[in-house]
Amino acid sequence: MILQRRNRILRQSPAIRAMVAETILQPADFIAPLFIDEGENLVTEIASMPGYYRRSLDLTVKEVKELWGMGIKSVLLFIKCKDEWKDNTGKEAWNKHGLMQRSVKAIKEAVPEMVVMTDVALDPYSSYGHDGIVKNGEIVNDETVEALVRMSISHAEAGADFVAPSDMMDGRIGAIREGLEEHHFTKTGIMSYSAKYASCFYGPFRDALDSAPGFGDKKTYQMDYANRTEAIKETIIDVEEGADIVMIKPALAYLDIIREIKNAVDVPVSAYQVSGEYAMIKAAAKMGWLNEEKTILECLTSIKRAGADLIATYFAKEAVRLLNEK
Repeated sequence: MILQRRNRILRQSPAIRAMVAETILQPADFIAPLFIDEGENLVTEIASMPGYYRRSLDLTVKEVKELWGMGIKSVLLFIKCKDEWKDNTGKEAWNKHGLMQRSVKAIKEAVPEMVVMTDVALDPYSSYGHDGIVKNGEIVNDETVEALVRMSISHAEAGADFVAPSDMMDGRIGAIREGLEEHHFTKTGIMSYSAKYASCFYGPFRDALDSAPGFGDKKTYQMDYANRTEAIKETIIDVEEGADIVMIKPALAYLDIIREIKNAVDVPVSAYQVSGEYAMIKAAAKMGWLNEEKTILECLTSIKRAGADLIATYFAKEAVRLLNEK
């Protein structure tokens, strides 16, 4: 057989495959989510996320130093609020002595160059477990946005590099940008969860922070997973309102959305490989049905190939280790 082109020539050895690879993962691609709890010298494994932990602030700082040493440039902070501090206003969210604010300060002091991103939503602070203020069984939009602005300003005051609104309230990006500008936080960025779907893949995360909704669900503010065009519309609006980075969440079941949004906007695109995606891989590997290490890299590469510039993943440390071994 005489062929003018043999495509397998470019696949015949590891060196050649690496030379022509179109998608390259690197440590700086990853955002490492961190769960932080009150106390000292405290580490708690999350039952539904085997191998992932909630740590007290002192141990979180040690973890951040290790992440930086591995080449990971960004962390995304989530805190576990004590039940006695939760209410329907979420006021603990902008307590200048709160756990989030103390965490930002401690991390920036320990590793000044680490990019610190902070979750902005009321669910960890809400007695109802919802991302906004509840009135007559409804999650109200405008009052929630006012609270989110106060929360964002508080995080900026503590030294956050980016605030990351994950609430999906209407108009919150524009309001947060205006609030940051008015308070002269002109260097604080916004990473907006622009297309956050009402997904079943969030369960383990809610276990980690004890933030499951106390009634109903989140479908009146998070997106319907059947919709694609809506995600593009939401994201374009967020960019127009001042988002510096946009995010799609979850990732693996939404690779088409990642690509659509990458094609539609001119700001960096991030994607969140969420807790349920992590737990599925861990469970399948434990049963011997998948090779965990190969699955981690294949999934993360697929997310980047779809168009994500940044990937928030609980596999960040493991992925860097695997990349260094290649």
